[in-house]
Amino acid sequence: QVQLVESGGGLVQAGGSLRLSCAASGRTFSVYAMGWFRRAPGKEREFVSAVSWSGDRTYYADSVKGRFTISRDNAKNMVYLQMNSLKPEDTAVYYCAQSRSRLGRNVYEYDHWGQGTQVTVSS
Repeated sequence: QVQLVESGGGLVQAGGSLRLSCAASGRTFSVYAMGWFRRAPGKEREFVSAVSWSGDRTYYADSVKGRFTISRDNAKNMVYLQMNSLKPEDTAVYYCAQSRSRLGRNVYEYDHWGQGTQVTVSS
């Protein structure tokens, strides 16, 4: 059974940084793409970023491009999201997810989800 556990959320002032981590277990980590999604209060869950199985391809939502960086460590079964220049509109619960594909471009292919970690950015 796949288990994804996020950590690293918290309260930060606008312009600050946070690094989210996701520890994965239960399915061969290194063959599947991984992604981060978020859900802001009163809004639908939205795609934030994804990284391919090997780490050589990354994808970002336009709203975070240039500020967020996704990475993975297959030896440790970990995926990270470095978030810089945070804005109040980045406030949301952030979810780690595992795709059933290798590239992770299709958001409908994410079939395992973590419980989420809260990120709050104050103005």
